[in-house]
Amino acid sequence: MLKKLFILFKIARRLALSDALKVVSKIHKPPLIMQILVNIFSISLTKKDHELKNLSDEEKLCKSIEGMGTTFIKLGQFLATRPDIIGEKLSNKLEKLQDRVPAFSSSEAKNILRDELGNEMFQLILNFSEPIAAASIAQVHKAQINDDGVIKDIAIKILRPDIKKKFNEEIDALMLLAYIVENIVTKTKRLKLMEVVFLLKEITNHEMDLRFEAAAANEFAENTKNDVGFYVPKIYWNFTSEKVLTLDWIEGKSIREKDILIKQGINVKNVATDIIQHFLRHAVRDGFFHADMHQGNLLIDRSGQIVTIDFGIMGRLDKLNRKFLAEILYGFILRDYKKVADVHIIAGLVPKDVNVDELAQALRAIGEPIFGQSVKDISGGKLLKQLFDITEKFNMQTQPQLLLLQKTMVVVEGVARKLNPETNIWETSKPVLEKWLRETKDPISNLTETLKDSTEVLKRLPELPNIMDKANQALTFLASGQIPQNSNSYSALKDKEMEIKSFRNQSIIGLLLLVFFGYLVF
Repeated sequence: MLKKLFILFKIARRLALSDALKVVSKIHKPPLIMQILVNIFSISLTKKDHELKNLSDEEKLCKSIEGMGTTFIKLGQFLATRPDIIGEKLSNKLEKLQDRVPAFSSSEAKNILRDELGNEMFQLILNFSEPIAAASIAQVHKAQINDDGVIKDIAIKILRPDIKKKFNEEIDALMLLAYIVENIVTKTKRLKLMEVVFLLKEITNHEMDLRFEAAAANEFAENTKNDVGFYVPKIYWNFTSEKVLTLDWIEGKSIREKDILIKQGINVKNVATDIIQHFLRHAVRDGFFHADMHQGNLLIDRSGQIVTIDFGIMGRLDKLNRKFLAEILYGFILRDYKKVADVHIIAGLVPKDVNVDELAQALRAIGEPIFGQSVKDISGGKLLKQLFDITEKFNMQTQPQLLLLQKTMVVVEGVARKLNPETNIWETSKPVLEKWLRETKDPISNLTETLKDSTEVLKRLPELPNIMDKANQALTFLASGQIPQNSNSYSALKDKEMEIKSFRNQSIIGLLLLVFFGYLVF
């Protein structure tokens, strides 16, 4: 625990010397006690660096957090997905946070490869390159392998040395800080700061086990193997471990390089349409979607296919929420607000005693202004946000599992509009939603699905207590933003709280004994 206090002191010092809290205070004023502590910890005998002075508040905040290292970068990225905790304005600023950091040496990377894969498999890796991309948790190298007599180009993602140990030490110290803040500033108790930090720990620890990312990529590839124009790189399991992920190297251009794509003869308008349709297809058909589809994670290969990379953040939707999503979006496309209101009541999303006509009128108040806008200003993601806001007035519980989807939808629409500013979100979405709703209402399809589900349940009954594996648990955490009370993680959180409380009690007793001893001596 003393080590945690020392790490916490270093974190507090780093935080105080940065401009992060100063920038945050312009958006959301921190408590007075926190301002006093920051002023104490920020006392410095050296001149402060003024390189941030000409940047905007948004840039200052991101630069400051990036300068504080992996733990704060991950905390910032995680909080960006939780506007319900930190507010929409700050959430939008944190979305700009990048985790580009200096690379570690290739010789160190090779040592990790040898330790993880064994010398025999390591010898099969040829032409290992210098780092081509480096982030806060891992970096990527290009190499080749001999795959059954065929030389293949591969990308190898390697975790940073000791990153897991360093991250967990810092996150435990932050949990102690969260406990202190919750007990000093009582208003913060409703934010459940300890739980938020613990969720970050759980999710990031899964992200730091690259086997889970490999499994997500593999599942995504299986779901999308018949989707024309969409490709997920192949995983090489023999060259993958907890600290190493190996997959196909993709020769392609980033989707942000619009002018180059046009010169190569790629129809960027078609690509813009395809991005939106693929995303919706994965969400409503599969209930499993790439939740980090920014420009850096989307490539166009030589054949014009969309290729996704980086599967650290994936989203899941259960069948009810998939149907809810498809029905409400399709209802808005048809401008059938009564239908959308009925869906809310039938699905149990609002109380049954809600007046359906009043709810439909409220929904019309969202829809009509949107359809009155020009095509380039209509956003499905923003529509969902307004929907969540207005239905809350009818006692609809927040649907946290849809928050990640809503934020991803905004990003996807932004990417599509950069390729084609006139992309019509509704015309693009309509065929995908129509097809899925038609198939789910088909009696043969429903019977097949029911039989399939029943068989699966019967097959898995003996292992039912252990059916939720850690990978799915991590995705559930990210989607729902809360820890189920019957989970191992909930128990671990309670153990951590008990540990901190025990340390607090011991510290108080120790301090009292010290005072008593001092009184006797002096």
